[in-house]
Amino acid sequence: MGKALRMTQGCALVVVAGLLMASPLAAQSVLDEWATVKAPAPPALKPVTLDAKKTVYMVLDFRVEACTMETRPRCARSLPHVEKLLKEARAKGMMVVHTLTTSSKAESIPPMLKPIAGEQVIPVPMDKLSYPGLAESLKAKGIDTVLISGTSGNNAVMNTAVGAVLRGFKAIVPVDTMPSEGAYQEQFAVWQIGNGSTLREEATLTRSDMVTIK
Repeated sequence: MGKALRMTQGCALVVVAGLLMASPLAAQSVLDEWATVKAPAPPALKPVTLDAKKTVYMVLDFRVEACTMETRPRCARSLPHVEKLLKEARAKGMMVVHTLTTSSKAESIPPMLKPIAGEQVIPVPMDKLSYPGLAESLKAKGIDTVLISGTSGNNAVMNTAVGAVLRGFKAIVPVDTMPSEGAYQEQFAVWQIGNGSTLREEATLTRSDMVTIK
């Protein structure tokens, strides 16, 4: 009797396992669907008007050796857009902060983006607002908005946008100033900034020619 019971229980387990494997609820990962995933519609871009006294322009991690048509053409093509915003920010007296990766130096910043006197240059990875005392210093100056350009979009830009909104700032991200290694990485970052929880309420996707600074 005991042997028969054990055999019955074993058969039942096999049947249940088979049903689970055949069920649509069976454990799967996105890797099983990778080839069939369709990209969602792009998020809408919005024009923005920024108060220079309440905004900081953060220019993240641009390095001349990694931002040429030979090394990273997407980055090279973004430089004129970043330069345009930088000139406009400076003309209006907006605070500008440049960041570096922890392995690079200020001398590696492309010539058209070189810091000028009074502009802070800080070495910090990923979430640039994690630099000690930076967020507190910005708030003490009455700054409530962070305009973000940088490379890479799916690393420094996205993480800094997250860091900004979690610290109570609004994040403004021009999509033509956040180059990554490839289009997929940029697409991912743009979608997440436009649709991620909390980000979608406090971050705004725009384009360099849709930004007005007063």
